[in-house]
Amino acid sequence: MKTKDISEAKDMDLRASMAALQRAAESARKTAIQTDTGIVIQRDGKLVRIPANELRKTTTSGEEA
Repeated sequence: MKTKDISEAKDMDLRASMAALQRAAESARKTAIQTDTGIVIQRDGKLVRIPANELRKTTTSGEEA
C-alpha cells in the first residue's frame, strides 16, 4: 500500500496540518529557550531530550533541532 502525501489530501484542514505542526514546533523551541528548559522529541523511534543551550546553538546557526 502506497502512502499519499498529506499535501495532496482532499480536506483543506488536513493539508494545512503540516504547516501548523511546524509552527507549533518552532513556538515550542522559542518558549524552551526563553524559559531555559529543554524539549523532548522523537528521533529514530527514541525519545531525545534537547536542552535549551543546544536549542540556542541550533537556532543561531539557522538549523532545526
